[in-house]
Amino acid sequence: MSTADAATSGSLEFGLETFGDRSKDAAGEYVSYPQVIRDVVEEGVLADTVGVDFFGIGEHHRDDFAVSAPDVVLTAIAAQTERIKLGTAVTVLSSDDPIRVHQRFATLDAVSNGRAEIIMGRGSFTESFPLFGLELKDYEVLFEEKLNLFAEVVKEQPVTWEGTIRPPLNGVQVYPTTESGSIRTWVGVGGSPESVVRAARYGFPLMLAIIGGEPARFAPYVDLYHRALTQLEQPMQPIGVHSPGYVADTDEQAAEELWPHYEVMYSRIGRERGWGPTTRAQFDAEIAHGSLYVGSPETVARKIAATVTGLGVQRFDMKYSTGPMSHDKLMHAIELYGTQVMPRVRELVAEASAPVA
Repeated sequence: MSTADAATSGSLEFGLETFGDRSKDAAGEYVSYPQVIRDVVEEGVLADTVGVDFFGIGEHHRDDFAVSAPDVVLTAIAAQTERIKLGTAVTVLSSDDPIRVHQRFATLDAVSNGRAEIIMGRGSFTESFPLFGLELKDYEVLFEEKLNLFAEVVKEQPVTWEGTIRPPLNGVQVYPTTESGSIRTWVGVGGSPESVVRAARYGFPLMLAIIGGEPARFAPYVDLYHRALTQLEQPMQPIGVHSPGYVADTDEQAAEELWPHYEVMYSRIGRERGWGPTTRAQFDAEIAHGSLYVGSPETVARKIAATVTGLGVQRFDMKYSTGPMSHDKLMHAIELYGTQVMPRVRELVAEASAPVA
């Protein structure tokens, strides 16, 4: 089935994701961490109300993000929703325990009546390593072995496993199990061919984290993933895209509202990583030609539709919070995304697939 056919048949999915960025109030003061977490719950409930298919929360361990335990926050959202799928924008598996990850999300799956998902990844920050007593020199082996172990645990059968990072397991059953027999698990990839092939080797769906540059440059990875699944004799799996964005009533309003918060966040990350300062010209260029989905509902919908059809993906997740944007503006962006952007993308994708008379 082509991507356009998937869209018209209703299987094209739309998600929203947040890292629980610490926001500011109307007076320009930072909101407390507890209030940010309560706001994220309210945002997730609204996403369900306006028809969004998936709501994801990322895991971080630093002062500019409020959420370090996404599964707990997701459980609070599950209690107030009935339809929306709930999962992580990233679970930093390298610094977590694969068995505990499965137990926590199997519990979320029970509370939500089968709506839990996981997106595994390495994460773009490293604060969790010293926090949990891990060495960065073990970065590669930790992720590889823990993903290998999780791939066995998620089958919900007795696990026999041996590696270098922990004592072996011999026929161990992990509880609780789920009613469906498995939790939908994606692997988040930032553009490494090896990571793409690894996701295919385990038969996990692929989530492409495209946070800069033209989305079209990821087309070779889509092709590589499909070829790897075929050669490894794995069934075809969906591919998703995760990118940042923001929706407001007009293009100008969206850019002007987002820019100061985008500058705060990316300038800080740049200082930490030795990059130059973030400029307005770079910001505007990413909106015009890159992977920043910012503008009115029509503008954002057209850009999403171009990415979906160009790459042939089955899900688009927009990270709707960037920097200390206020909660009320995020709520409005969520409403516009669900009520205007999503239906318009479906129309545009259907039009692109319609046969020429």
